[in-house]
Amino acid sequence: MRTTRASTGSGSSDVSSKEAVIQTEAADFTVKGRPSWSPDGTRIAFTGAPTLWLRDSRDDIYVQSVGGAAQKITENPGADRSPAWSPDGKAIAFLSIPNNSEPLPDGTLIQPLINAHLTIYDVQKGSLRDVSTGFDRIPSNPRWTPDSRRILFTAGDSVYREVFAYDVASERYEKLTDKRFLGLGSVSADGSRVAFTLESAEAPADVYVSGLDFSAPAKLSDVHPETRELELGKTEVIRWKSTEGFEVEGVLVKPVGYVQGERYPLMTVAHGGPTGAHHDYYRVRYGDGGQHWAGQGWAVLYPNPRGSTNYGETFMRGNLADWGGGDYRDIMAGVDAVIEMGIADPDKLAFQGWSYGGYMTCWTVSQTTRFKAAMIGAGLTNLVSMYGTNDVPSYLGTFFNGTLSPETEQLYRDRSGLTFADNVTTPTLILHGGNDQRVPIGQPMEFYRALKDRGVAVELVFYPREGHGLREYYHRLDRLKRQFEWVTRHALATSAATSE
Repeated sequence: MRTTRASTGSGSSDVSSKEAVIQTEAADFTVKGRPSWSPDGTRIAFTGAPTLWLRDSRDDIYVQSVGGAAQKITENPGADRSPAWSPDGKAIAFLSIPNNSEPLPDGTLIQPLINAHLTIYDVQKGSLRDVSTGFDRIPSNPRWTPDSRRILFTAGDSVYREVFAYDVASERYEKLTDKRFLGLGSVSADGSRVAFTLESAEAPADVYVSGLDFSAPAKLSDVHPETRELELGKTEVIRWKSTEGFEVEGVLVKPVGYVQGERYPLMTVAHGGPTGAHHDYYRVRYGDGGQHWAGQGWAVLYPNPRGSTNYGETFMRGNLADWGGGDYRDIMAGVDAVIEMGIADPDKLAFQGWSYGGYMTCWTVSQTTRFKAAMIGAGLTNLVSMYGTNDVPSYLGTFFNGTLSPETEQLYRDRSGLTFADNVTTPTLILHGGNDQRVPIGQPMEFYRALKDRGVAVELVFYPREGHGLREYYHRLDRLKRQFEWVTRHALATSAATSE
């Protein structure tokens, strides 16, 4: 295919010519995300942003006629994303995160910690309508039904990802699935069927088709038949009470061959974010190796403490100005719960996490000596230096009463694991991407030096070329082997030779 750099307004070639025409070459914004065509094929709705910098949290929705100029249809200083044109051409649905904060001198806006709002743009009237009232989850991936009467979308709910529908006429939401983890695909032209991916704790994702009620799904693919030969640890969704009356939920993976009444070593895994959540599904984020631990006789706890998504906006905001506070207590209460269940051995506990999970690992080893080994992955250790060097300072500032200043600096220091390095005795493995801009490489170096100076067993490994997450196969494999060897050696005082 040949690309032509035509000026805006020159028109677009048809598919048969195999020639692409740039429609936004003269625009003062960068196109982001997947575009959505109007049903008549004459206009495109898409997301545009002033820059590609993540700290510039403003995204807007644009509508452009083929060969014409782009028209911005949103004025929200926050992020507006994922436009979807209705089949009747009358409306565009999209997701909006309102932001009324005052910009800093450099134009940066502190990002609000609120749910994305489902919003509908009336194409003829040019008016916007926020239809989020009554829905307390974070919608994603909106899709219209062919009759333009409903909008389907997915949203995290508890440890699952469910499908919901918004009825435009009645202005009501309906949950269409229950205790499933789905990825919404497309709806057939006649509106009778929908395609989606579905996975569970026992089976990886495959493609399914069903009616729009999502009952009796028919499986169309079998991408990983070899996984049926694997012996997996059974998963269980558990709940426990934490301080201040919070009910907390998590996923527990039991060891392969679990025998009731026997106690097992326990690995606790903190998730990233903190606006994230653990799910009850086959995949494991960031390669923490949950089923590998289970196969080697470990139980694994995946807690969703306050600050997690999937439990409503109030719960998600539960750790504002309180990192290392209620969230930490929630996780410790979860560990206690698994011990009380008779599953975890209180003398064989380990802890790990990546990103914010790495922060929580750093914080945990600075607050308690109950864990015999730990792994900090891409973790925040000094929030003061983190603010000045990372690529999303506006997001970090959300949790610490604003930007780093004389008024907020003490909070940043008080919630940094590095501040309490004198308390650390837990042998700690630190893993980090050598090109990480989200959590810059000074973060692991500061904590490594602090532990080294204090005689604590510590090891720091940088993975070349890697950013905030490990992508290269051999780096991910090395992580699994290295963290297992470290934890086994220090938590069980044995060799990890059985892990090969």
